[in-house]
Amino acid sequence: MKAEIVDGWPKENSIRISLSETDASQVNAIRRALISDVPKLAITRVNISQGVVENDGQILESVNVLPDEMLAHRLAMIPIPTFPEEKLSFFETCPVCIDLVEAEKGCPQCQVLYSLNIQGPAADSEEEHVTVYAGDLTTISDPMFDIREEHRRIPITILSKGQYLELYAFATLGRGASHQKWSPVAGVGFSGRNVAKLNNAKKAETLFALNLKTSDGRDIDAKLFGKNKTVDDVNTVIDLERALHQVGPGTGRDADFDGAISLEPVEGSYVLTYETDGSMTPVTAFNLAMDELTNRFAGLNEEISAALK
Repeated sequence: MKAEIVDGWPKENSIRISLSETDASQVNAIRRALISDVPKLAITRVNISQGVVENDGQILESVNVLPDEMLAHRLAMIPIPTFPEEKLSFFETCPVCIDLVEAEKGCPQCQVLYSLNIQGPAADSEEEHVTVYAGDLTTISDPMFDIREEHRRIPITILSKGQYLELYAFATLGRGASHQKWSPVAGVGFSGRNVAKLNNAKKAETLFALNLKTSDGRDIDAKLFGKNKTVDDVNTVIDLERALHQVGPGTGRDADFDGAISLEPVEGSYVLTYETDGSMTPVTAFNLAMDELTNRFAGLNEEISAALK
């Protein structure tokens, strides 16, 4: 199998990868590994302070509009920056904590710690409530794990006058197979790679007359196809695939178009697309998925060899 990032990608947290010399089952294995097997940090345990406190003469109570379970769920879904090179241990197999009882487990080698301490508006404030955001979480561990700027405005809850929220949140490594909070990707899909061919320029005017454009702003017309009347650029072909829906069955234009442009599959080639939640780059997610598959099949080969001895 050969993998190549398509020109112009990644775009922020999205990526498009061209895979060749492979088949659908292998590409689907990568898709499943991206969703279920890539290790990622997520908040899995929350300690929320309970009670009544006094601050500058104001009595504050540890209540808000959400039950603690919903608050913990929202915290769990915040993308936590994940760095594979840090080689954090899984909570369950951490060499430092493995022999400890459950209540005492947790160390800098297997978890990242956050704190949050915020209160509602002052009694004399004109504001009726304040919104608690993901950016209000403070990293007690290394600052590298600070919530990224793009995620800092994710709302968690709101606090009214006389309310406060104080908690500690613990992020640990996990895999999407256990819970969605540990899955770093979304919108994962793949399709066969195609080449577009211009079969009849005159009939293709049915499409060209619609004045459609490619994603990079070029006109969809005969000039796209060049002298050999073919297009093999991945991005352009995908744009043409979408444009052909405008002249397909049910549009009233299909008879005039009559297959003027055809899409022909490239054997053994596919295009994989997905985006990450921002906890890691899409390239990092792909490399981790490939590592997981490599380790899995290496272990399978060893087991088969041992069984056949």
